Parts: sequence; structure tokens; C-alpha cells
Amino acid sequence: MARATVEAQLARLRKLREAIEAKEKALLAKANDKVIAEIVALAKKHNVTIEELSDAMDTAKRKRSAKGTRHVEKEPRKAAKTSDKRAKVAPKYRNPSDANQTWTGRGISPAWIKALKEAGTLDTALIAAA
Repeated sequence: MARATVEAQLARLRKLREAIEAKEKALLAKANDKVIAEIVALAKKHNVTIEELSDAMDTAKRKRSAKGTRHVEKEPRKAAKTSDKRAKVAPKYRNPSDANQTWTGRGISPAWIKALKEAGTLDTALIAAA
């Protein structure tokens, strides 16, 4: 018996996948039809109009979407005031080759500080306290 090529096997698997997806769609549609029939029966029994159902669906959608997002109607959040409470830290180091570059000694050190550390000349970048 001749062995099927990889392409033929893949084509067969794709056909099977499409058939499974079609069956899944049909089952879901059948289930949805059943639920819709129940909703219609309840609506008729309780004299609920289609407009009332539609409004209720729209309200439910808005509530669901509001949980994860902020609406324009709401007041925007105020920025944290931690930056106002903290005093600005004066720079402790200045790059000897570029006077515009400074570093406070806090946080991640810039590349030029790392290079000075490796060279053992970090003291040359210290800014004298006034």
C-alpha cells in the first residue's frame, strides 16, 4: 500500500476540521434556537414587548462594558500627589565629557556612570556640594 504524502494527509485533516467546525456551529445554533424560543415564550407569557427586551439588552451591555472601562461622563482620575510631596533631589554626579548629563545617585545608573565605575574614576564625576 502506498504511503499518503504529507500534503494529502494535511488536506484530509483540514477537511475533517472544517466538518467538525460545521457540526459545532449547527449544534450551537440549535441550542440558541431553543433558548430564544424559551425567551419568546416567557416574554409572551408576561406581556414583555420586544422594545423592553431590547432596552434591557442594551442596559446589560452597557453595564458589562462599564466594568472594564471608564466612561467620559465620569470625572477623570487625579494624578497621585506623591511627586508634590517629595523634594527634588539635587544631582550628585556630572558627566565629565558632557556637562548636561547628571545623575542623582538614585535608580538605575546611566551608561556613563557604569563606564566611570569600571575605569575606577567615578570620583571625578562628583559634584562639589555648595
